[in-house]
Amino acid sequence: MSQVSKHPAKPSSPPKVPPSPREQQSRGHSKAYALMASGTMVSRVLGFIRTALLAVAIGASTTMADIFEKANVIPTIIFMLLAGGIFNVVLVPQLIKASKASDRGSAYTSKLVTLTIVVMGLATVLLTSMAGPLIKALTLDWTAPMLAMGTAFAYWCLPQVFFYGVYAVIGQVLNAHGRFTAYMWAPVANNVVQIFTIGTFILLFGAYGGGSDQLETWTDSQTVLLAGGATLGIVVQAVVLFWPLRRLGLNLRPDLAWRGMGLRHVGKIAAWTLGSMMVGNIASLVNSKFVSSASAARESMPDGGASIPGEYALNTSQLITVLPHSIFALTLATMLFNEFTKAFHERRRHDIAPLLSRGLRTTAVPIVFASVAFIVLAGPLGRLFAGSSSTAMLQGAAIGQLLLLTTLGLPFKSIHFFMIRVFFAEEDTKTPMLIQTVIAVLCVVLAFGAVRVLPATDIARAVALIYGVTNILSAVIAHFLIVRRYGDYGSAKVIDSYIRIGIMAALSGLVGAVVLWLMGGYSWGFAWSSIGGALVTIAVVGSVMALVYVVLLRFTRSEELDDFLGPLARRIPKLRR
Repeated sequence: MSQVSKHPAKPSSPPKVPPSPREQQSRGHSKAYALMASGTMVSRVLGFIRTALLAVAIGASTTMADIFEKANVIPTIIFMLLAGGIFNVVLVPQLIKASKASDRGSAYTSKLVTLTIVVMGLATVLLTSMAGPLIKALTLDWTAPMLAMGTAFAYWCLPQVFFYGVYAVIGQVLNAHGRFTAYMWAPVANNVVQIFTIGTFILLFGAYGGGSDQLETWTDSQTVLLAGGATLGIVVQAVVLFWPLRRLGLNLRPDLAWRGMGLRHVGKIAAWTLGSMMVGNIASLVNSKFVSSASAARESMPDGGASIPGEYALNTSQLITVLPHSIFALTLATMLFNEFTKAFHERRRHDIAPLLSRGLRTTAVPIVFASVAFIVLAGPLGRLFAGSSSTAMLQGAAIGQLLLLTTLGLPFKSIHFFMIRVFFAEEDTKTPMLIQTVIAVLCVVLAFGAVRVLPATDIARAVALIYGVTNILSAVIAHFLIVRRYGDYGSAKVIDSYIRIGIMAALSGLVGAVVLWLMGGYSWGFAWSSIGGALVTIAVVGSVMALVYVVLLRFTRSEELDDFLGPLARRIPKLRR
């Protein structure tokens, strides 16, 4: 006789339904976006480490720092001026179209890679041979030793133009075939190489101690290691993409038959975008020329003019302020761009205003807080990137001053960025080009005026202020054009949100200022004592400010905070409370 079980039988679980192809695709996209975002974040963090180490090696507001910065930045700007827009705007549609052919775009990609190598190779040889004239043309009032040093650095740095081109075209080939991750993670390899070479520089030649004439004691070995290491990083950034490219199985080979590639037709369509990039980069070159006058003025000052910010300090302040914009505004705008585009294609123009309003109000939560945090922590942030010399506090203060000035326009930079996406979604590239031209010309005119009326020691501060003011102006212009074409997007509600959020951010800033005062932030105390002291101060003050800020927004039942934390709250239920 069978024994009856004491435990009731468990009901059979329903069969698992496999995810639909659309769900699988969505999960794949989410994973890809997560990997891309993490690559960007890691690269940014390593970039900050690289910048901080470079200041330890050669100083921040020093003549050598400005000379190296000039030589190392020129290749990036020239590449964007000559070819950056072509790779990012013109070639992407062509590559995507070619990837759907029977050969998966092998023939077209072979032609394109060959064309890139030939054209960028010839351009790089020509530019490198003109290193001396380029440095002279893009600087103001530099002495003969400074020009000679800049030329030596440029000889080693200008070959980066070629490898930027290779990186861009291989990256776009990978993107066209859905391999996004490698392109976003390649800059990590670049930063690792540069951190290693700068660390080696410090071990071999020591850290900059302040008070010495770097131009008199500088050696060829230092030039090769510092500038050669910077170029090696860009080489590695390009070369690492060949492995995932090989895995595509396209069987690429040299192909000089470039006729019929369709570049002229696509180039005409993208002419306005390319023009916009050219105008912006030419303005950057001109403004950096004006700022370079600070380097020469610093030469005759006590302590090497450590309190006088130059090109390195200005670029560092921009590197800091662009971080929250890149993480939050760029990410959200990219997501909403698809919704804008879909609304235009489906002729739902009435949906544009609500989408824009939501995007502007949501991004206000992190961007406004970041602006206040930069204002409160300008000193420690500057100290973080000021090295370890005897004049590091003065150099940190110089960077902090520029950070304060550039931060003024940070919220408006993100507002302008959102509004411009609406025009692009409607395939209108002419309007953004016109706005960019007006702003670029105004920047150059104002900077030229500053050079004429201000001493060279104040030019970097003037240009930082000009950048902040023109960010505000660009947002105002975009606002009026948006309202004129699409009607009011609820601007009153957006302004109300920014005011409410701004008050909460200001209150958190007051609390942060008290904590900063206790940590010696206003008395050259612990916050200024070292890079480590600055880092600890930033972490403590920033955490206190963030906590107070979120509590205040929760207390006032801010719907913008709920929208901002929405994606996280769905994964972390405690955030909903």
